[in-house]
Amino acid sequence: QVQLVKSGGGLVRPGGSLTLSCGVSGVALENYAVAWFRQVAGKEREGVACDMGSTGGTYYIDAVKGRFSISRDNAKKTVYLTITSLKPHDTAVYYCAARSAAARWRLFHPDDYSYWGQGTQVTVSS
Repeated sequence: QVQLVKSGGGLVRPGGSLTLSCGVSGVALENYAVAWFRQVAGKEREGVACDMGSTGGTYYIDAVKGRFSISRDNAKKTVYLTITSLKPHDTAVYYCAARSAAARWRLFHPDDYSYWGQGTQVTVSS
C-alpha cells in the first residue's frame, strides 16, 4: 500500500522560498510518478508539477515555471517541491499525489492519481 507523508509548509514572506517534502512508503518510488497539487478554498485542485520517475521527465504548468522545482531521492523515498520567489497567490493547501509511472496521460488531473498525502498549508504574507 502506498502511503504519502508530507512535511514543510507554513507562513513565508513574499519573495521567500520553501521546500515541501513527500515521503512515499510501501512501494519502489522509481516506479511511480509523483505530482504536486495545490488548492485554494472554493477552487478546484490544481496540478503544478510532476516527476515521472523511471519513465523520465519533470513537468510544470506554465504559471510556475522558473519558480517551482520538483525533484526526488529514490533512495530516501522522498519527493521534494522547492518554491522560490514566493508570491501571495501561491497561498494554498499543497498536496502530493502518486500513480504508476507507466501512465503518461493527464499529468495534472487529480482524478488520475490513486494515492494522496495529507495537505499542508502554505501561506505567503508579509
